[in-house]
Amino acid sequence: MAASVAAAARRLRRAIRRSLAWRGPSHRLLSSEPPAAKASAVRAAFLNFFRDRHGHRLVPSASVRPRGDPSLLFVNAGMNQFKPIFLGTVDPRSEMAGFRRVANSQKCVRAGGRHNDLEDVGRDLSHHTFFEMLGNWAFGGEYFKEEACSMAWELLTQVYGIPTERLWVSYFDGDPKAGLEPDLETRDIWLSLGVPATRVLSFGPQENFWEMGNTGPCGPCTEIHYDLAGGVGAPQLVELWNLVFMQHNRLVLRRILRRAVRFSMEILKAPPGFLGSLVPVVVETLGDAYPELQRNSAQISNLVLEDEAAFLASLERGRRIIDRTLRTLGPSDMFPAEVAWSLSLSGDLGLPLDMVELMLEEKGVQLDSTGLERLAQEAAQHQARQAEPVQKQGLWLDVHALGELQRQGVPPTDSSPKYNYSLRPNGSYEFGTCEAQVLQLYTEDGTAVASVGKGQRCGLLLDRTNFYAEQGGQASDRGYLVRVGQEDVLFPVARAQVCGGFILHEAVAPECLQIGDQVQLHVDKAWRLACMAKHTATHLLNWALRQTLGPGTEQQGSHLNPEQLRLDVTTQTALTPERLRAVENTVQEAVQQDKPVYMEEVPLALTAQVPGLRCLDEVYPDPVRVVSVGVPVAHALDPASQAALQTSVELCCGTHLLRTGAVGDLVIIGDRQLSKGTTRLLAITGEQAQQARELGQNLAQEVKAATERLSQGSRDVAEALRLSKDIGRLIEAVETSVMPQWQRRELLATVKMLQRRANTAIRKLQMGQAAKKTQELLERHSKGPLIVDTVSAESLSVLVKVVRQLCEQAPSTSVLLLSPQSMGKVLCACQVAQGAMPTFTAEAWALAVCSHMGGKAWGSRVVAQGTGSTTDLEAALSTARAYALSQL
Repeated sequence: MAASVAAAARRLRRAIRRSLAWRGPSHRLLSSEPPAAKASAVRAAFLNFFRDRHGHRLVPSASVRPRGDPSLLFVNAGMNQFKPIFLGTVDPRSEMAGFRRVANSQKCVRAGGRHNDLEDVGRDLSHHTFFEMLGNWAFGGEYFKEEACSMAWELLTQVYGIPTERLWVSYFDGDPKAGLEPDLETRDIWLSLGVPATRVLSFGPQENFWEMGNTGPCGPCTEIHYDLAGGVGAPQLVELWNLVFMQHNRLVLRRILRRAVRFSMEILKAPPGFLGSLVPVVVETLGDAYPELQRNSAQISNLVLEDEAAFLASLERGRRIIDRTLRTLGPSDMFPAEVAWSLSLSGDLGLPLDMVELMLEEKGVQLDSTGLERLAQEAAQHQARQAEPVQKQGLWLDVHALGELQRQGVPPTDSSPKYNYSLRPNGSYEFGTCEAQVLQLYTEDGTAVASVGKGQRCGLLLDRTNFYAEQGGQASDRGYLVRVGQEDVLFPVARAQVCGGFILHEAVAPECLQIGDQVQLHVDKAWRLACMAKHTATHLLNWALRQTLGPGTEQQGSHLNPEQLRLDVTTQTALTPERLRAVENTVQEAVQQDKPVYMEEVPLALTAQVPGLRCLDEVYPDPVRVVSVGVPVAHALDPASQAALQTSVELCCGTHLLRTGAVGDLVIIGDRQLSKGTTRLLAITGEQAQQARELGQNLAQEVKAATERLSQGSRDVAEALRLSKDIGRLIEAVETSVMPQWQRRELLATVKMLQRRANTAIRKLQMGQAAKKTQELLERHSKGPLIVDTVSAESLSVLVKVVRQLCEQAPSTSVLLLSPQSMGKVLCACQVAQGAMPTFTAEAWALAVCSHMGGKAWGSRVVAQGTGSTTDLEAALSTARAYALSQL
């Protein structure tokens, strides 16, 4: 045990001593000095120390994508994977439930959410978006503050050999607004370990209170800092360790990659493909600790190289636009919001606003943030208006506009280029651009104009387009266009819609645009690809429903966008959880087989007699486009083939995947009945679907744990009430979470049954408790007309049960009981004997006593209850006796 720690410590101390040999005020290392300690040595020493010296179990790193935890965008700390333990939701039969002392090295990403370090990266020497977090954890009261601080101090000073005079610590000094006291216990622990009081600092919640998200475990923390100055001048502290004490529970990584692309190109002057070339280095460095990197190294390289290549063109274009705009500004002018907005609105080819702002900041130019906020508000209002029926929107060609176009002999828009895309050998899609001419321009109110100006929202009519206009249930494409010969100016296109054979593009003009201009159109690739996946998934879902529910199942309508798909179907077969699950399994099978998707235009007459071919009650063009999964269109349309009965074959003008595998997965997340026999299904695909499945599995584990807790029984009413409350929260989580609908229905049936059983158990425990307390009171009081006393009870319902049982066993006795609670609160319940009424009533009796205690009462002439607050129970009891005697 000691050998492995000692060997690692010796190697590490030698490396640290070399790395700490700073020279001069700039703190730069001399080029002739030996290299600093490797991460592998730091990691090994840490893990060996906690395993061998202090009996910790080593656990592997979790994925940086949170599994089944919608409250986090990325794993941002080493404790994320242990969240079920902190929340008490861990399955008692799982491996994690047995964790007591564990240590780990966790991959972390901090970009977005509560812990967002992205804006600090590159501005100092201590912030990263991706890093490893070494951690030691104690569960089940194994150890807490004193042991944690002592272990950290031992590792840093004895194993790593860091001089104690270079270490400073900080602790939480409280937060009066949140009702949090200072962590004086931790302060005293550091002082007892020999840290001088001058190097023990206190800070507020911003520095020394830790939360991993907007919700979840949190608590005060204590930090250990290293002084880079080494006692020369003012201390220069860098955080070395953060010990978090969990005492509370507060209820597309692309931006990182693209910022790295820019810095590598502009600052490091690296060649294209530089980031992709670093992947093998990362795999070699971290592969032993994180084997998943080795397994997926080729895929990671391809993704990095592809995104880097796609973004470089956007970066170069954005730089030219910014430089050209700056040349038109005066010394004190702010950068126009319209230009920044147009740069960011170009989908996956655009520049994020934070990057635009950073590029301007480096040039000493301020962005017009007020104007940017105005544009954002306008965009939100415009998006809300898009939900209205089309005829109510301004950008729409009415019969008069269409008639004028026909009078001028303008031909319908050629939209065939929207089908010009292909599948590369690496599985990615390539979408072609399209050159077109501006035929007509329209203002927001539909007025035809010869040109539009800067910042104006407008409608463009082109002779041809590669944008998919919203129809057939598929959402419109979005993207941007540029003028040929002036590719630096981007005109964001938010939407395209069909108006009588013409396709109107809804755009924002950052500069002048006029009739006759030649333009080049670019679709938002990520948006289009997500729509394609959802549309192909819709066809598969429609086919799977017919396979599962029978040939009488008919599609009534659908709608899809990049986020989800909606399918309305009529069926005479009930959509039970088992059938919903079977439908999903059928789709999954087709996806896993990665079947080819065939699309072809054929004469409409060829589709008329095809057995099993499904089409909606609408008018189709001639020729018509046929989409067939797994079977060539010619074979699918052969009446003798019966192919349309065995696979998805539909008439459809939408854009589809070329192979089903890119759907990834499909999960039905909701269903509701629109009318008798007609059901609306909501579904998601890909990564969203996988996360929904994982969340469903997590909730299933929680339901199983609650079932076991209930079967073990509760020792008292308080424990039973806690279990009932936990089950109630579980019901809410199952009802509202994005998860498979079949699983939601099954779990809801289970947890609602559990709640009924829990409530039954509570009633039984309360009756048993009441019977016991009743017997004690009867033994304490002789028979008479009155019993006034105190008794312990967890709730008013228990107190009322005791009063009722007393009166049942002593019918001629009137009873009033008080039960003291925490913080001076008092519960009151009473019942008046039948022979004492009508002059003596329970409601008046309870009111007299509770008013004395500054509270309130309610009830009837026979039984009443109430609450109040007092520290003098004897005075309250005397009031109760005096009132009763005056009425009897």
